[in-house]
Amino acid sequence: MRRPRRPRALSPSAPRASVRWRGTHSIHSLRTQLTLANVALLAIGVITATAVSLVGTGHYLLGQIDAHLLRSRDSLDESHLTLHQLDNLGATAVVREGLLPQLGGSATPDDMFAVVDGHGTVLKVAELRPTRAQRALGAAVGDPTSFATAVEPQGLTVNGASYRATASRLDDGTYVLFASSTDALDNGIHKALKLDLTVGGLLLALLFCLTMVNVRRRMRPLEDMVETSSAIAEGDLTRRVPSRRKASLEVEQLRLALNSMLHQVESAYRTRERSAAQLRRFVADASHELRTPLSAIRGYLQLYDRGMLTDPDDRKRAWERMNGEVDRMGRLVDELLTLARLDQRPELRLRNVDVSRLVRDAAEDLRAQQPDRPVTVSASGALLVRADESGLRQVLGNLVANVRTHTPADVPVCLTARRSDGTVRLTVSDEGPGLPEEDAARMFDRFFRTGSTAGSGLGLAIVQGVVEAHHGDVTATTSPGDGLTVTVVLPAGVKGE
Repeated sequence: MRRPRRPRALSPSAPRASVRWRGTHSIHSLRTQLTLANVALLAIGVITATAVSLVGTGHYLLGQIDAHLLRSRDSLDESHLTLHQLDNLGATAVVREGLLPQLGGSATPDDMFAVVDGHGTVLKVAELRPTRAQRALGAAVGDPTSFATAVEPQGLTVNGASYRATASRLDDGTYVLFASSTDALDNGIHKALKLDLTVGGLLLALLFCLTMVNVRRRMRPLEDMVETSSAIAEGDLTRRVPSRRKASLEVEQLRLALNSMLHQVESAYRTRERSAAQLRRFVADASHELRTPLSAIRGYLQLYDRGMLTDPDDRKRAWERMNGEVDRMGRLVDELLTLARLDQRPELRLRNVDVSRLVRDAAEDLRAQQPDRPVTVSASGALLVRADESGLRQVLGNLVANVRTHTPADVPVCLTARRSDGTVRLTVSDEGPGLPEEDAARMFDRFFRTGSTAGSGLGLAIVQGVVEAHHGDVTATTSPGDGLTVTVVLPAGVKGE
């Protein structure tokens, strides 16, 4: 008994995938690319949100400063004061009551004012000399007319600090300059930017770690597929991709499709191996069957060539033996051609055939060949089936020939034809010695023969091929001492002629 061989790799020349793929972190791996893509998208989102937030905040705070300057300018414009009026006590009272609170001694370092003439020269107010900051403001403004006519405050730099400034023209032609520092705004935005970048960087790092963990978990089914493919490439055709809990729908569909494909590949590989083994055995058996008659014919020819067949009776006997061996080879070749045609699935000449008539004809042939054998026929009436008549005659002929060859001439035989559940069942049973279980399992194999040397061992193989060509089924029931029963089941498809 031969040991089953381990399946070879489907493609030995193909490179084998490494099962160490699990856990790699190459920059070209799908895991790394997905992680980097997520981190890049979040980085873009953080940068965009930070930029929009800071620009919006800066614009809002700058608008507050400008609104403060414009309120001061509008208040002074509505008062219609002159520089002389600012110097007298009445103007001082107005200032104290809040008309120009930001212009007096209560001004903070972030807020400045200065009174200039039309040429930008800083003037005294209430006998107070201009401070260094006021002179710097006047020098930075230059021409106050443009500031007084501008709708919105304008930016300028005073002693290296950023300010927003505007101007109001008094009735005597002098100008009052208003300026507010934007350093606090710039410092606040700078701190907010640093905070946003710090928090965004921490979020990106956290996202990178979480994405790596999540992608690794999501990629495990794909890693299983790689390992399964590697195992199959190394010869283990029984491997399948295992299922995992909480797998995504697409991955689960891919796993099922891959397992189905692997099952088909394994089935095709097994079928190819089995077909190759059957072909080798078929060629060996056919060669053996043909070698025996050829050896006998060669032997008789050598005897004749050497002049050893001098007696006429010996020459006649040799001639008859050679003719017998030629007939045997002819029958064997015909049977091989029949099997070859069946393997090519030929187009059958289907028509309505009366199976009962074929069974009765086969019984009459058996009675003519063996008159002493009891033959019983159970096929009354017409049983029509859509089939090839010559093929069915060959099936019945081979079954009867099998009984005639392998059972004694006085063993009873029963041929039955009946309809059952939309099928037609043909049964040929005998009461002969039967077959053991291991022989019964191989009785439809080509060139299989029991202890008897009669026959070529192709008759039942042809029966099976013809029945399968009709989309039917053939089975055998036997045991030692209980005879043999062969049942052919054919679909009873009948068309009107």
